[in-house]
Amino acid sequence: MSSNSQSRIPIISGNWKMNHNHFDAIQFVQKLSYLLTKDDYNSVEVTIHPPFTDIRSVQTLIDVDEVRIGLGAQHCHWEEKGAFTGEVSASFLGKLNVRYVICGHSERRELFGQTDEDVNRLIVSIVKSGMTPIVCVGETLTERETGRTTSGMTPIVCVGETLTERETGRTTAKVMGQVSAALQGRTPEQVAQMIIAYEPIWAIGTGRTATAGDAQAVVGAIRSQILESFGERAAMNVRLQYGGSVKASNIVEIMSQPDIDGVLVGGASLDPAEFARIIQYRLR
Repeated sequence: MSSNSQSRIPIISGNWKMNHNHFDAIQFVQKLSYLLTKDDYNSVEVTIHPPFTDIRSVQTLIDVDEVRIGLGAQHCHWEEKGAFTGEVSASFLGKLNVRYVICGHSERRELFGQTDEDVNRLIVSIVKSGMTPIVCVGETLTERETGRTTSGMTPIVCVGETLTERETGRTTAKVMGQVSAALQGRTPEQVAQMIIAYEPIWAIGTGRTATAGDAQAVVGAIRSQILESFGERAAMNVRLQYGGSVKASNIVEIMSQPDIDGVLVGGASLDPAEFARIIQYRLR
């Protein structure tokens, strides 16, 4: 299924990961807001996802200065409260005016063992707390040629050392399985309001980017699956992002694809000038 993305507002999200303390975060938002114009905000929705320690500082700045940037978080726990040392609940984030929460990011899956079932529980909690989940799906690393498995975050160690699910032809089955598990139990109305980010692990932080055609093929398949499972309204309204070494030099080609409604940006979102150039892709 291919769709006309004109009816969906593009969304550009910056995932800072474990970068920027709260002083850096304040300076970043001030610089970014200076670089963006009213027309930028009217044509593209912008979200930033700082570490937990920055959220209150960023929220205060956004509210006081009326900055039109959506505040997001990178993670939360599915329980509302309890003996979960080091975790933060969705309801806590909602009280800080957080609007978007990333869930199922490849680093949470690979480094911290987050499962498809965990992601589903997170979506329930995020939606219950009045926020929008950004649900990440994508190929993971599979067997080494020796038959041993790896959970390392470097997709290609050397030629022939690791194989990705993409290279073994299992991209569609893996991604669609993650989508199906994440959306199980959701209503068409809920799915229509979600954001799903396709992020092939082999393209995250490696400098390698899926071609625009590669990304469109998978993202288009996700929309087709949603059409089949949840109906036309959900399929035409859900926003689908691409994530993986996105930068100013490739954003125009990525965003030219009919089913790609935005990007989830990692390293390039740490520099306000570079991130602004990505947001302003329509001007090029």
